[in-house]
Amino acid sequence: MPVAILAAVLAGACFALAGVLQQRAASARPSREAMSVRLLGRLARDRTWLFGIAFAVAAYGFQMLALAFGPLALVQPLIVTELVFAIPLSVWLYHLRMGAREWYGALAVAGGLALALVAADPRGGEHPVPPGEWLLTIAAVLAATAVALTAARYAGELPRASLIALAAGLVMGTQSVLLAATVAKIEQGFAALFTSWQTYVLVIASIGGLVLIQSAFQAGPLAATMPVIDSTEPAVAVTLGILLFDERIRVGLLPSGLTVLGLAILLTGIAALDTSPLLQALHRQEIERRTT
Repeated sequence: MPVAILAAVLAGACFALAGVLQQRAASARPSREAMSVRLLGRLARDRTWLFGIAFAVAAYGFQMLALAFGPLALVQPLIVTELVFAIPLSVWLYHLRMGAREWYGALAVAGGLALALVAADPRGGEHPVPPGEWLLTIAAVLAATAVALTAARYAGELPRASLIALAAGLVMGTQSVLLAATVAKIEQGFAALFTSWQTYVLVIASIGGLVLIQSAFQAGPLAATMPVIDSTEPAVAVTLGILLFDERIRVGLLPSGLTVLGLAILLTGIAALDTSPLLQALHRQEIERRTT
């Protein structure tokens, strides 16, 4: 168990560094590259962004190590401590200092998400999914993503970044479910893997999600984007797991109440960060860096 705790915290720290480095590189790119694969091509030549990818790979390695020694219910809440590392670091890089509002936002998102995950305690289940249910699910996610991106066009600067991050979380949460379905195909052999439509939709979702994440990083500071991605992705994955694979979460007055409380705390944290004058000043500095 100590190995699982240490590895999970190290995974969170590496995810934090990965997010900070990727966001710093993406925020320097011109706005015209947003929402395009061309943005990824430009970032792939940026040493800072590549270091961020390297830290992300290390984070997944620590996450796998943690899961080898501890249950998901312990590991996942510890990994979301990345927010407590990432937001202060991203602010410090611009020679600013976090106030009570920003600390509350970071701790509320991380703590609220951890509380909701622990209380819900999602459990795996296996259930064959008819093609019609897959089609309906993907259509619903695409519609929700389109709504978020459309709203982003008319929103203010920080809410715009959060809305793009919401779209990224929707896609990446769906990608997690597609990954689970694809892994199940591997057990049937490589022929089943490469003849399954889920494999190719997974590739498309992964590329689309990466473009949206980097576009969100480009649009606003890390504190306006990472909390939304980190909360939306598991929420979508758990919801689709329940709907498609017959997974189960704990229900009852206490666990359901704690789940709702955790989500409420999380949302107040996101609101506090999105309306923070400090983050607005940080965003202005990023725009100035982009134009110089």
